[in-house]
Amino acid sequence: MSDTAVEIDGYVTGTWSVDPVHSEVSFVVRHMMVSKVRGRFDRFEGTITTAPDPLQSSVTADVDLSSVNTGNETRDNHIRSEDFFHVEKHPTMTFRSTGVRPDGNFFLLDGDLTLRDVTRPVTFRLEVNGFGPDPYGGTRAGFSATTEINRNDWNVSYNGPIPGASNGMVLSDRITINLEIEAVLNKDA
Repeated sequence: MSDTAVEIDGYVTGTWSVDPVHSEVSFVVRHMMVSKVRGRFDRFEGTITTAPDPLQSSVTADVDLSSVNTGNETRDNHIRSEDFFHVEKHPTMTFRSTGVRPDGNFFLLDGDLTLRDVTRPVTFRLEVNGFGPDPYGGTRAGFSATTEINRNDWNVSYNGPIPGASNGMVLSDRITINLEIEAVLNKDA
């Protein structure tokens, strides 16, 4: 471990609430081996704690899996079903950070992702977009993060072969998760 201090321009310590109106939790999966389907979750919440030492900061997040939105109601209902998320039994996906590490101009945010009662470690590549005032007298922070997971690791393994394609499957096992997060600094009570 290095004694080099991590410096972030305009860094503000405190506890932040994710602003779901100005944030996005989305995903991308390859479909039919030739294109990508994109989706998002419309309901989620999260808390970010920025510590005096940025590498001691933490994140918790909960995503309502029933809010999946790919722009196609039939597909969304299938994703909610037992074949994929099984939201009747597993309504929430959670993330709890376990550490932050520097990575050049970025950071690596390590944590535990829980989906379908399976918890596995993941690492997001994190970009700190900045800190600043908002027009309502508050303070905002912005973050972008991405990771790639294998959905089979969380028992989301439904798939089917493409007729006539050698070794072709309808869905890729690899899912990219993208986060665009704007958070509001909680005012002390």
